[in-house]
Amino acid sequence: MRVARVAKKDVVFDLGNVLLRWDPRHLYRKVFADTARMEEFLRGACSLAWIHSIDGVQDFAEPIATRAKEFPEFAAELALFDTRWLETLDGAIEDNLAIMRALKAQGRAVYGLTNYPAQKFDASRAIHPFLDEFDAIVVSGREGVTKPDPRIYQILFERAGRAPEELVFVDDVARNIEAAEKLGMAGVLYAPGMDLAAELRRAGAL
Repeated sequence: MRVARVAKKDVVFDLGNVLLRWDPRHLYRKVFADTARMEEFLRGACSLAWIHSIDGVQDFAEPIATRAKEFPEFAAELALFDTRWLETLDGAIEDNLAIMRALKAQGRAVYGLTNYPAQKFDASRAIHPFLDEFDAIVVSGREGVTKPDPRIYQILFERAGRAPEELVFVDDVARNIEAAEKLGMAGVLYAPGMDLAAELRRAGAL
């Protein structure tokens, strides 16, 4: 008797802290002599919640100018989040990038779904060419909508031409995985040191 082969799911990768190391501290450790002052800045003026709120924009200039009025004591440091943004990156996460490229080498489609300002994504492509290796990618800053809004996942499904149940989504933020799973995708919540290949095998992608 022949056993029917089950098609493997294709993988959708987030970028920040899944394929690319990202943390504002990579930049601001170079700027602040006082670590406590840096952390105060990152809790308030340049909080993750505020950063997320501008992930859907094309250009940082206006939101940073507005934020500087709210935190005038940090106006100069906020400006650097635009002019030196690429320094918030600290290189590719090579093990995970190797998985992505191995899938490509097998003829498998790979997709990207990322909260990433449009201008900064375009600048990042120049120093990280693998960002052009996806079969399709959805970038929040280009679409004007961010994860975990269901609309950005629907854009992915349409662009990839795939149904949610045919995909596995890897992201480092729990609410983004939860949103994907509600729409029918399998999810892998990534954390540093995780054996991503093993998790993808469990999810039916490898």
